[in-house]
Amino acid sequence: MLKFCRFIGLFFLLSQSLVGQEIPPVQNFTPEAYAAENQNWAISQGANDFIYVANNSGMLEYDGARWRLYDSPNKTIIRAVKSSGDRIYTGAYMEFGYWEANASGMLQYHSLSKKTDLDLIEDEQFWNIFAVDDLVLFQSLNRIYSYDTVNDIFEVFEPEHPIIKAFLIDKSLFFQQEGQGLYRLRNGNPLLVSNASIFKEDVLVNLFKANKGYVTITAQSGFFEINGSEIQRITLPSPVNEVVIYSCERLQDGSFVLGTISSGIIHLNADFSFDYSINQRTGIANNTVLSITEDQDSNVWLGLDNGISVINSKSAYSVYRDDAGKLGSVYTAARKGDYLYLGTNQGLFYKNYSQKDSEFKLISGTKGQVWSLNKLGDDLLCGHHLGTFIVDGTSIKPIASIDGTWQIKWLDEAKNLALQGNYSGLYILEKQNSGWTLRNKLKGFDISSRYFGVGADANIYVSHEYKGVFQLKVNAQFTEVSDYSLLPQLPPAEKAGITSYNDKLFYVYNEGVFELGDPKLGVQKDTSLTRSIFNQGNYSTGKLTFDKADNKLWAFNEQELVNIQPGILSDEFEVNRYALPAQSRRDISGFENITAIGDNIYLLGNATGYILFDLGKNKIENFRINLRAIYNSTREGNGEAIALVNDKIFDNNRSNLKMSYSVAQYDKFKSVVYQYRLKGYYDFWSAWSTQSVVSFENLPHGSYEFEVRARIGEQLSENTAQYAFRIKRPWYFSITAIVIYALLGLALFGVMQVLNRKHYRKQKQRLIDINNRKMELANSEKEREIIKLQNEKLQQDVESKSRELAASTMNLVKKNELLNTIKKELEQSEQKNIKPVIRIIDNNLDPKKDWEFFKEAFNNADKDFLKKIKRKHPKLTPNDLKLCAYLRLNLTSKEIAPLLNISTRSVEIKRYRLRKKMELDRDEGLVEYILSI
Repeated sequence: MLKFCRFIGLFFLLSQSLVGQEIPPVQNFTPEAYAAENQNWAISQGANDFIYVANNSGMLEYDGARWRLYDSPNKTIIRAVKSSGDRIYTGAYMEFGYWEANASGMLQYHSLSKKTDLDLIEDEQFWNIFAVDDLVLFQSLNRIYSYDTVNDIFEVFEPEHPIIKAFLIDKSLFFQQEGQGLYRLRNGNPLLVSNASIFKEDVLVNLFKANKGYVTITAQSGFFEINGSEIQRITLPSPVNEVVIYSCERLQDGSFVLGTISSGIIHLNADFSFDYSINQRTGIANNTVLSITEDQDSNVWLGLDNGISVINSKSAYSVYRDDAGKLGSVYTAARKGDYLYLGTNQGLFYKNYSQKDSEFKLISGTKGQVWSLNKLGDDLLCGHHLGTFIVDGTSIKPIASIDGTWQIKWLDEAKNLALQGNYSGLYILEKQNSGWTLRNKLKGFDISSRYFGVGADANIYVSHEYKGVFQLKVNAQFTEVSDYSLLPQLPPAEKAGITSYNDKLFYVYNEGVFELGDPKLGVQKDTSLTRSIFNQGNYSTGKLTFDKADNKLWAFNEQELVNIQPGILSDEFEVNRYALPAQSRRDISGFENITAIGDNIYLLGNATGYILFDLGKNKIENFRINLRAIYNSTREGNGEAIALVNDKIFDNNRSNLKMSYSVAQYDKFKSVVYQYRLKGYYDFWSAWSTQSVVSFENLPHGSYEFEVRARIGEQLSENTAQYAFRIKRPWYFSITAIVIYALLGLALFGVMQVLNRKHYRKQKQRLIDINNRKMELANSEKEREIIKLQNEKLQQDVESKSRELAASTMNLVKKNELLNTIKKELEQSEQKNIKPVIRIIDNNLDPKKDWEFFKEAFNNADKDFLKKIKRKHPKLTPNDLKLCAYLRLNLTSKEIAPLLNISTRSVEIKRYRLRKKMELDRDEGLVEYILSI
């Protein structure tokens, strides 16, 4: 119980000390990220620099851009993985074998344990794989299988007792037998190295070669050095003695990384002194470390009980994470003498920078928001929410108690005058023999002044995020603002800033870098600085930092940290780009900051602490870009992975391609960006992007060459990955179709020639016929003239007869009217003997005779009318035909009545009945209808 309490206390102290640790960058991969189960038992790096992980779900492959899971061949947990040459060997439950990439870049499994001459033990699992020369050794708890890759044969070693652990050192295999001790395998026979009690009672985690012998690491008993028959305990730091070690790896620099159960990892220097520790609270994804592997770039990979972590042990960056919330977000920093100062939203903190284990402490009286730390000569001034202070070692002295000091700059160093920006405007500080004092406020300007500077025209410029850029004209005594106005050329902009650089004043916002205060040109864009800062990455902030001591201007964008210095032999700037994206920097948006704190060492404050950047370690080795996979699909989306072989030909209906590519780079703070082009479609390079996949849809037929390259900081990949392919013409544009089109064209041309000749022959014959007809017409013209004259004469005769008929009819009408009148007069007379006269009149009024006379004359003039109308209307009576004939002559009812010897009323009735018989519409006129026949 006492030991347990002591362990808890030491662990607590260890955890507290982590507050002051600056550790290498750590990148974590959760099971959701790599899409497999949580436990990862072994890790190995392939010849292609890819990372391979033995996982509960199968084997994981990581190429620097994406994870790919290959299912376990027998659906069991893969416990061991080892890369050798182009093969990746794995061991699982009752199964071991190797994976090789096929033509499309996908790995395919080949079982070795299924060979007919191998007989595995029941429930045998394979926990370790070693590769030495042409041999691959598979270790289970019961046996070691030696596979000769050249001759494809196996040898099996089976000791008397179970194998707990096995290790390969200088091509020799060492193993620990349960309850027996440490052995060495020589010529297929076990040779006892040591049967000391620690090797019988405790688990041997790892074994390393030392100068005089070997160093052994046990799970709970500690470290021991074996020198012949002598075993000597190695003294370790107290934190190591209180943990259970499950895995261990000696790194290339001779240091050790210990993986523990429930306590994360501990890093020891080569002399076994404590360096740092990282647990789940301070960086890695889980506290139980199942496996450790160092890759060729000195990155330390951890296979965890829940996830995967990679530690960039040789990174130019180290990270301070304030997980306990003691410091808060770091807004500014400064180094003065032995002290490092951090200005945060919690206050002003300090620590002794020369003492590695020193912790940060709060300076009394500074609790609250610190906005800036400004070096003016030998003095360090602090801009605080509560006012302005001068920092003196581990304490402060107040200068001005005006709330909200944004920052302080020299106004006139020769006169010891400084300009201070506050929430309420601008103030003048003056340094006298007694120290710094507040001299006066610049009257006439009360707007918050976070970013400001003095231009070459002696005007003061203030940037306000929501208003724009103010130009202030100040009197010579710096006591009053005589006039101020907003610059119309520079609109309000989010995260804009003003920075003084090499005696010039620059305003920076998302449209670029603009120089302020030029006496001749006024506001003008500095294209060189704009291109240097924002050309290779997306704008994120206008906050620039100028370090006057080393004449370096620092800028931040979405993808990079940019360092600018004046060129030595030209007007162009010397630009250095560091692939440190904003997401990894954890910037405080709008308050990005970087401070020189040592020889080429810079501190970047962020939302969770800070990052130390050692420019001397920032070396980017040559790297290559890999074309990982190509997927080809139809326009309906049916796709497949294809062979990574150039000059592939695709059918026209499979014109959708997706290319994935990657760089096997695992440094958390080295962002890889890619650029591609598809020659034959467009020959210009795309913009740089972190996306490692690109798709092309509905490509037209033709030949193409895809090219992709990568960049880390300023360095390009040493190769450009290429893939040439061709998309077939559609069937209607194929060579066969074109030949058919040509043949059809020739045939059509021939047919057209035949038709043209036939047409011309017809035309010729037609002209002949026309000429003949013209001659015939000329000859018959006179005959037509004679016929015309005859027709005209006949027409005149007809018209004459019609006139005669009309005249005769009218005479007949008048005669009948006269006789009827006379008859009426006689009938009214009282004289006798007038009946004979009336009879004579009646005889002359005989309708039949009148009709016969009229009919004969009418037929002479219009002989077919009565026949036509009788055919159309068979039901018409003779009286109806008479009425039709009279109406044909367009006689009125009054004129027809005497001819029929009836009244006008009776004629109207006859007309009405006639319409009914003819079944005429109401809108159709009777006379018009008869005239139309």
